[in-house]
Formats: sequence, structure tokens, C-alpha cells
Amino acid sequence: MVAQGPRRGYGFRRRRSYSEVVIYCVVPRELEGELYERMVEYYKDNPNVTVIVDRREGPDRRAGKPDPETSERRTVRDRRRPRAAGTFLETQAPEG
Repeated sequence: MVAQGPRRGYGFRRRRSYSEVVIYCVVPRELEGELYERMVEYYKDNPNVTVIVDRREGPDRRAGKPDPETSERRTVRDRRRPRAAGTFLETQAPEG
């Protein structure tokens, strides 16, 4: 959930340029009721800080080996167009 001020992600949100620095204050889901509103109030005057609630579920994928259930579903594909088969005549670059 993203908030820009006292409202919880609804209404006006200022557009940021690609190069503008954004700082995320991540509130754990377990502490949302206790901390979220306080953090929004604390950072309300700093337009570079966005308070969000961590909504991720499941195992931490950074821990090392991928989860076997997930790795079975994952398929890596080469989505590039395949190269034309066969041999090609030599060409000369145009002069000029």
C-alpha cells in the first residue's frame, strides 16, 4: 500500500521524474496497525519518502536454492526471433 500523505494511497499523487530519488519506508505487515499512520505523519513533509506496507508472502527467495515447487513451474525461454537458416551471399557495403 502506497501513501503520499495522510491518505492511504488514494487521491492525488505527484509524478516523479525517473532520476528523482525515492525513499521507501517499509512497514512490516505485523506492525501496520501500530506504525503505518505514525510513519505517514512523520514523513508527510518529505516528498521523497513513501510509506508502504510489506505485503509479500511465501519463502524468502534470496535465501539460496529456489523452492522446488517454484522451480518446476519456471521456464526460461529465448524470446528472440530465430536466425534465418542457410548460407548467405557476401555483400559489399555501398560506397559513399
